[in-house]
Amino acid sequence: MRTPPISTKSRRQGTDGLDLVRVLAERVVGQPHAMAQIVPYVQMHRAGLGPEGRPAGVFLLLGPTGTGKTRTVEVLADVLHGNERQVLKIDCGEFQMEHEVAKLIGAPPGYLGHRETQPMLTQQKLSAVTSEGCNLSLVLFDEIEKAAPSMTRLLLGMLDKATLRLGDNTTVSFERSLIFLTSNLGAQAMRKELCPDFGYAAMVSSRPHGWARKLEGIAMSAVRRKFSPEFVNRIDAVITYHPLSTEALATIVDQQIALLKRHIETRLAERAFRLEVAACARQFLLKAGTSEEYGARELKRTILRELTQPLAAMVAGGRIEPGDVVHAERPAGRGWIWWSRMTRHPNR
Repeated sequence: MRTPPISTKSRRQGTDGLDLVRVLAERVVGQPHAMAQIVPYVQMHRAGLGPEGRPAGVFLLLGPTGTGKTRTVEVLADVLHGNERQVLKIDCGEFQMEHEVAKLIGAPPGYLGHRETQPMLTQQKLSAVTSEGCNLSLVLFDEIEKAAPSMTRLLLGMLDKATLRLGDNTTVSFERSLIFLTSNLGAQAMRKELCPDFGYAAMVSSRPHGWARKLEGIAMSAVRRKFSPEFVNRIDAVITYHPLSTEALATIVDQQIALLKRHIETRLAERAFRLEVAACARQFLLKAGTSEEYGARELKRTILRELTQPLAAMVAGGRIEPGDVVHAERPAGRGWIWWSRMTRHPNR
């Protein structure tokens, strides 16, 4: 279910920043500190007090994979514009070679392929990811560490003066943009800090004292080794995402099951049935999907494999009738989910 975008009236009157932090933190589980650092820049833009001649905000999101960095931008787009896809996304893995960076701004007139090379960053594309309720565009450079060095040099002017000159000599303004850069820099060192391979610390299940500050230090050291000081100095906030705790992963399990139930209702329509997942099955999914290395992504794959795919096979095979109640449980000591079906009375 999509969240309606914030209306123009609400933007004029102002929305409580604490409420926005709470809404985002509920959907991006386990990273409330990240939401608290991003929301003030949204509030400044709404109040008309954002910086002149600069983007509304520039953020570098660091941390292990599967901790919610890209998800943060998608959820923010859903809250502001009513659509998670309302983001101008640049996959930096596609720009690892120096000559590929030209695709961002287009080839200059007179160069071979000028007419065929359409720039990826234009004023029209920025406007296309805004909405009637909010004129703030979200720009995401995903996995920035994979991009060629010429891309970071190209971004210097955009991050500092909020302008980008295209190949045809036109300029693009990013004053009404939040720019997000995501990176996995330092992720391996973070895992070693939390889960040493040997010694006493490897046997300790709880995280060591001051672990959050240590992770931030590891991430910043990796950033300074990778990027130039003038590039880092143009970033408003460097935010380190923490590895997800068991409690956070349990919440994600509940969210994914609720999402699956909504899909059953909306996509199957008159063929819909009711799904009930027992606590023992939820614990099985949580245990099977917990991964320090892959975070929430492994959990989602586990739910897809153990829950969604068996359900799809039962529906495709005609073993579930419209209106049925399907129970998912886990027999004690068994490594799979057991299904049962109850047909509801047609008059109920």
